Amino acid sequence: MKIVITNTFKKSAKKLMRKQIKILEDAIDEIVKDPEMGELKYGDLSGIRVYKFHIQNQLMLIVYQYSKKELALLCLSTHENFYRDLKKRL
Repeated sequence: MKIVITNTFKKSAKKLMRKQIKILEDAIDEIVKDPEMGELKYGDLSGIRVYKFHIQNQLMLIVYQYSKKELALLCLSTHENFYRDLKKRL
């Protein structure tokens, strides 16, 4: 499966420390193993999935879309105002 990373995701990941990046990579590996594990969204955000995980007691969310050939990592952020900001980006 091909993994596509958007600039928004890259900018957010770039701000993380080395230990946090390792946790992020583990979360991405989990998504690649089972792309349907994320919560499917409806309404304004239909067609995307959100995977939740923790980095140092902070809830982080990865927004992604997938097809059988491609996994697109769209956004990485904390939960605070996440859905509001995501609607503006999409």
